[in-house]
Amino acid sequence: MYKEISKLIIYGNLDKESILYQFGDIFRRFENEEASQASLIQDIYTQIKRLLAVATDYGFDKNLWHNYLTFLLITDENPFSITCEKVGANDGSVNTFAKNDFRVFMNLFNYDFSEIESKLGIDCFSVISNYKAIVKKELMYNKNVSEKVQALSSRLETAQNEEEFFTYVTDFYKAYGVGMFGLNKAFRITGSDNGEVKFHPINNMDKVMLDDLIGYEIQKKKLVENTEAFVQGRKANNALLFGDSGTGKSTSIKAIVNAYYDQGLRMIEIYKHQFKDLSAVIAAIKNRNYKFIIYMDDLSFEEFEIEYKFLKAVIEGGVETKPDNILIYATSNRRHLIKETWNDRSDMETDNGIHRSDTIEEKLSLVNRFGCQINYSKPSQKEYFNIVINLAKKNNINMSGEELCAEANKWELSHGGISGRTAQQFINHCLGNCR
Repeated sequence: MYKEISKLIIYGNLDKESILYQFGDIFRRFENEEASQASLIQDIYTQIKRLLAVATDYGFDKNLWHNYLTFLLITDENPFSITCEKVGANDGSVNTFAKNDFRVFMNLFNYDFSEIESKLGIDCFSVISNYKAIVKKELMYNKNVSEKVQALSSRLETAQNEEEFFTYVTDFYKAYGVGMFGLNKAFRITGSDNGEVKFHPINNMDKVMLDDLIGYEIQKKKLVENTEAFVQGRKANNALLFGDSGTGKSTSIKAIVNAYYDQGLRMIEIYKHQFKDLSAVIAAIKNRNYKFIIYMDDLSFEEFEIEYKFLKAVIEGGVETKPDNILIYATSNRRHLIKETWNDRSDMETDNGIHRSDTIEEKLSLVNRFGCQINYSKPSQKEYFNIVINLAKKNNINMSGEELCAEANKWELSHGGISGRTAQQFINHCLGNCR
C-alpha cells in the first residue's frame, strides 16, 4: 500500500496524521517486518477506530474503505480539482498526472487485505468492506455529504480503468464542486493571528423554505428577485433586511440559501467581531465557482464601536473591488445601523436652508451601501391570526379557527407581543401539549 501511495502526484500532499498515510506506514512496517504483530494489530485497530468515527459522522455504510477514499478525492482542493470545478476537465497536460493518481486510487480501491488479515489473525478489513451502519439517515446532520459520497463511491467501484475513473471524478467536480464548499450550504469562520481564516461547515442548518414564512409576500419577492439576479450572474445589490424583531428576516435569508443551493449559492455567517477578517474571507472565496452570501445577523453598532469601518471598506470604497461572486446580506432591528445621538448634530452646518451634519452623514454612509433595503414590520392582529391558522394547518393541529385565535391572543399578551416568532412559539406550545 505504501508503494502505491508514494506514486501520488496531484493528490500526494497527505497529512501525516491522515488515516490513509497512517495505513501506508503500517503496511510498510508489516512488509519490512519492522514491528511486532501485537504492535501492528494495535496500530491497525487505532486507524480502524478513526475510520469508524468518520463513517459515523457521515453515515457511511457498505464499503467504508471505498467511502473513505472517495471522501478524500472530493474534498482535496488542488489546482486540478478546482479547475475541474470551474470549467470541467479539458485536454491539458495535467490530465496525465491526474490519471496517474486515479490509477493509484483504483489500486487502493481494489487492495487485497487478505494477506495481512491472515498473518495477523484479524478480520477488521473484511468487516469494513461490508459494513451495516446503525445511524438513521433522517437523524444525520451530514446527510447531504453522505449521499454524495456514497453515490460516487458506488460509481467508482464499477470503473474498469483510470479513464472511466477520471470521467466519474471530474464529472462530480463539475456538477458539485470540490471540498467543503461543494458539499455544504453554510459556513462559519475562525480567524488566526497571522490573518488566515478557517471555514467550518454548518451541518445542522435550518431546512426552512420561503413558503414556510407566512405573509410578507412583497418582501420575499424583492429578496428572491435580487438573489436570482445574483445567482444567474446578473448585477445584484447587497441586501439589508430591517424591521421589528421576530418578523422573519433571518428565516428569509436561510430559506433563500436552501432554495438556491443547487444553483451554487453558499452562505458564510460572520459576526461583528470578525469584520477584521473580511478581506481574508473574500480572498479565499473570490476565485471559486460558487456564489457566496456573507451573512450578518442582527447587525447594529453602538456609537463607540468602529468595526463598521471594516465593513464599509469591503462593501464599497476600498482599493480592491468586491468580487462579482460575493454579496452581503444583513438583518437588523434598526434601519440606521449605527446608533445616533443628539450630539451627532453638534457639527451641523446650514447653507441656504440645507442642514448637514458630517457625523450623521458618516453614520448613514454604511446603510446607504445596501442597495436592496427591505422592511419587515410587525404584523397586524389580523395578519398574526392568519399566521397562526396557517402554521396550525401545516402542523395538523386539530383546533377551530376561533379557538386558535383566542388562545393565540392570550399567548401573545404574555410572550412579547404580536410577531411571526410569537406565532411559531404558540404553535410549538400547542404541539408540545398535544395528548
